Amino acid sequence: MIESVNVIGASGRVGSALSARLRERGIVVREDDAELVLLCVPDRAIAEVAARVAPGPWVAHVSGGTPLTALEPHARRFTLHPLQTFSRDRGAEQIDGAWAAVTGETDEARDVAVGLAATLGLRPFVLADEDRALYHAGAAMASNYLVTLRRAAGELLESASVPPEALEPLMRRVIENGFQLTGPIERGDWETVERHRAAIAAAAPELLEAYEALATVTARDAVARGLSA
Repeated sequence: MIESVNVIGASGRVGSALSARLRERGIVVREDDAELVLLCVPDRAIAEVAARVAPGPWVAHVSGGTPLTALEPHARRFTLHPLQTFSRDRGAEQIDGAWAAVTGETDEARDVAVGLAATLGLRPFVLADEDRALYHAGAAMASNYLVTLRRAAGELLESASVPPEALEPLMRRVIENGFQLTGPIERGDWETVERHRAAIAAAAPELLEAYEALATVTARDAVARGLSA
């Protein structure tokens, strides 16, 4: 079990939450002579920062999309990516209930990564390094594009003189209901979908392509699950 950690980037969104949780769990967070150097820095800086770390301790990063090779020349290395979005306005509680992708080249590295995830209160799963880009693309779609979707949908409501924040209880309930599909596509109501297209083309034509792409994917999924025809 790791008993001391040097968190590089401890003032950032992820680094501050992880540092706080490590301290809560009795792990010593210090800059010198730590068993693990945990890089909580922007993806583009990982390789440069890793190269400045003296060999010896375990070295890990928390990026979802950056491969293990960014930690060269270190042999004792792994990655641990909390599958969560973080804010500086909140603390260690952001970690609660989240999953984490861990990657290591040896059994020992994976064991250390899984143990650290458990200490942090994360639910670890092993991710092959070659699958990292695919995994991270899915994570980005679920997190980043939800922001885009909210803003785009809000723009349509604003065009109809409706407060966009009215969408938020609806979006939360979709999650609470386990992402059950409802609405015109689920019912096979293509006339309503066509009315949507016409209204968007008139009021916000820059959003029509996005609406059509999402409708196509949603319809394909609904048909595959026998929800629509």
